[in-house]
Amino acid sequence: MKEEKRYHCCASCEHFRVEKGEQGVVYRCSRLGYETKPDWQFQCWSPREHVRRLMQKEQQN
Repeated sequence: MKEEKRYHCCASCEHFRVEKGEQGVVYRCSRLGYETKPDWQFQCWSPREHVRRLMQKEQQN
């Protein structure tokens, strides 16, 4: 599915969290518990609902 490759990154995953603290902003995967970056990719990616809809729309076209 080429649409998946287009959207596949941590920032579009439902488990991606942004934590703001005194030390600055930290990006974290709530499922794995690891610090991450918005453009990183992992095999456990679960796209957010709006990303799923975009992928379905592209697949239909």
